[in-house]
Amino acid sequence: MSELRTTEPSTPEPHLWLRHEARPTERRTPVVPEDARRLVEAGVHLTVEDSPQRVFPTQEYETVGARIAPAGSWTSAPRDAVILGLKELPDQPGELTHRHIFFGHAYKQQPGAGDLLRRFAAGGGALLDLEYLVDDDGRRLAAFGFWAGYLGAALAVLQHRGRLSAPLRPTEKGELDETLRPAPGDEEFTALVVGALGRSGRGAQAAFATAGVEPVCWDLAETRDLDRAALLAHDVLVNCVLATAPVPPFVREEDLDAPARRLRTVSDVTCDVGSPLNVLPVYDRTTEWTDPVRRLRKEPPLDLIAIDNLPSLLPRESSADFSADLTPLLLDLGVGTGVGAGGPWGRCLDRFREACRELGLREGEFDRA
Repeated sequence: MSELRTTEPSTPEPHLWLRHEARPTERRTPVVPEDARRLVEAGVHLTVEDSPQRVFPTQEYETVGARIAPAGSWTSAPRDAVILGLKELPDQPGELTHRHIFFGHAYKQQPGAGDLLRRFAAGGGALLDLEYLVDDDGRRLAAFGFWAGYLGAALAVLQHRGRLSAPLRPTEKGELDETLRPAPGDEEFTALVVGALGRSGRGAQAAFATAGVEPVCWDLAETRDLDRAALLAHDVLVNCVLATAPVPPFVREEDLDAPARRLRTVSDVTCDVGSPLNVLPVYDRTTEWTDPVRRLRKEPPLDLIAIDNLPSLLPRESSADFSADLTPLLLDLGVGTGVGAGGPWGRCLDRFREACRELGLREGEFDRA
C-alpha cells in the first residue's frame, strides 16, 4: 500500500502551509481563523500566506498563532510542508515538489489535467485531491456542495426574473436572500433540480424555497431512463449531478433547437465542461463573475450559468462550514511522520498514483512524495 514520505528529515511537528489563492475571484479559505487556532493548539506548525482577497483578514490568523508569509511564497516552503488551498495553482513552477491539498480537477480527463499531473511527477510531489477525500463508502468528507447548489439555483432564479446584475460580487446570505424572495409582479415558473438528493441538490432546493418556488426533484431513479422531453418542458434547470461514469447527456445540442423546448435558464453547478463525464455537453467554457450568463440560443432564448467557484460568492458562510469538516481530518493528516496505508488521506494518495499510472508516468517519477 502507499505511504506518504519525504526525502528530508521531518520536523518534530506537522507543518501546514495555507496558500493565497491565485484566482482573483476566490475569497474562500479551507481553514477559518477559529479552526486555525485548533490546529496550532494541537501542535501543528501553521504558516498562512498573506492574502488581501481572503474573506478573513490575515491578522486574525496571526492572532491565533500562525506564522505569516508573503503571498505565493509556498514555492520555497520546506519540503515537508503540505501546501493547502482550494482552487488551481499558478502555471509556475513547472515542477511541484510538495504535497498539495486542493481541488485538482485532474482525474476525469478535464482540460489541463494531464499537464498538472506531469508537474507533480516531474517534481516528486503529490496531489491529495479534496474531491476524493472520502469515507469507506465513498462519501465526500468535506465539500462546498450545499453552497454551490444554493448559489447555482439563486443565480438561476435571479436571471430568470431579470434581476441578475453583473459583475457578480461576494455577499452574505441575508442580503442574497432579500433579492431572492418573490416580489409583486414576479411570474410563476417551473424549475427542475437534477441530482436533488446530494449536497448540491439540497442546497438548490433550499434556495428555491427562499425564492418561493417548489422545484421538481430528480435523482438516479428519474435519470436512469431519462425523459428528455419532460426535462425540456421546465423553465429552469439546475444540474447538480456529479457523474463518476459516462451517462447519456441530459441536454444535447439538437435539444437546444427542439420546437417544444420550454427551457429558458440552465445553471450547471457541476461544471464538468471538457470532461467525457459532462452531462450538459452544450457549451465549451465556463462563465465568469464579470459575465455570468451566456446566451446559447436567441429565439426562443436559452441562458447558461456555469461558474465553477460559486460558493466564493458567499465566502464567509461556505468557508466556515467547509473548515469545520476539514479541520478534524487535517489533525489526522500525520504530516511529518507520514500517512500510513488506508484512511481518507491514504485513499487520496492512492488515487493520485493511479491517475499518474493511467498517464503512463513511471512510479519513480512521482514516488518521492
